[in-house]
Amino acid sequence: MTSMMGVVRGNRQRRGRWLYAIVLLSLSACDRSDDWRQFSRLAAQPTTLSTLQREPIPSSEPLRALQAQNPNFIDSQLVDLGRQLFHDKRLSGDETISCASCHNVKAGGDDGRATSVGMKGQIGNINAPTVLNSGHNFRQFWDGRADSLVAQALGPVVNPVEMGASWPEVLDKLSTDQALTSRFEAVFDTREMTPELLAEAIAAYERTLVTPSPFDDYLSGDTGAISARAAAGYELFKGYGCTACHQGVNIGGNVMQYFGAFHAVDVGHNQKAGEADAVPVYKVPTLRNVALTSPYFHTGSVSSLSDAVKVMGAAQLGRTIDNEDVQLIVAFLESLTGKLPEHALKPTQVTFAQ
Repeated sequence: MTSMMGVVRGNRQRRGRWLYAIVLLSLSACDRSDDWRQFSRLAAQPTTLSTLQREPIPSSEPLRALQAQNPNFIDSQLVDLGRQLFHDKRLSGDETISCASCHNVKAGGDDGRATSVGMKGQIGNINAPTVLNSGHNFRQFWDGRADSLVAQALGPVVNPVEMGASWPEVLDKLSTDQALTSRFEAVFDTREMTPELLAEAIAAYERTLVTPSPFDDYLSGDTGAISARAAAGYELFKGYGCTACHQGVNIGGNVMQYFGAFHAVDVGHNQKAGEADAVPVYKVPTLRNVALTSPYFHTGSVSSLSDAVKVMGAAQLGRTIDNEDVQLIVAFLESLTGKLPEHALKPTQVTFAQ
């Protein structure tokens, strides 16, 4: 009997090794590019979040309930410092623009414009995504070029169309603010400011901007948390295949996708000179608070949520969604509007150097 079990075990191990080898060969044949290896590395990394635990969610659901942020982390000095810096206009070249100028946390986490207005009234070329729940995104920016919120926070400060500053200039200004440097030292145990540490504080604040919604209560078992129309809309959302791209805890934000996968739809253009032939691949946006973040898409060219649903049906699913189904899906999307944590609603007084 022992000998027979050894033979069976050996056969299983050999079959397992053959299957493993076949899978590796199949994957390696897909794409050997640096981009593919980079994507594979990032996709394999788990997301660590400080959260409060709710009841387990059935594994059959493509969406996951959003957890409230740990209050101990929200009340930390690091987060409070980041909140102040997020609203500090000294991070811009002419001290007229802060992170909050384009990401109003009290109004959906964006600026309500098709494209943002930067320093000296300069018009950007892409729609500002919401900062709410951005800590759950696997990449930042529409093109996914930043692999973390810290990396993202470093960019706008030196973008000439956005905040138009230089880090040496910003550090010189902030280091003269004794109140700020004292708080900085209390958090980081040093008075020597660096762009990376400032960005770390801003990112810490942004990670606390989570907005659990009535739909999260619904997913957690409270069937009366949303309307019957919203519940029907969720079933349609799944039935039409929207969860192929919009899934997980952030209902998006975890995959890059072609815009116009099934049907080319003209929603305007935002390519720079020489990019006319670029493949239109973008990070799939979160749908949380989507009812508050009009206008839609990377171009900000669609103002109605109903129209956005129709565009997505045609462009990404190759389907025409009838008006009644559209309205039910919109009711579901409206149930994703969440509640801001209390600290995000506080008035922010930024200390300026005398």
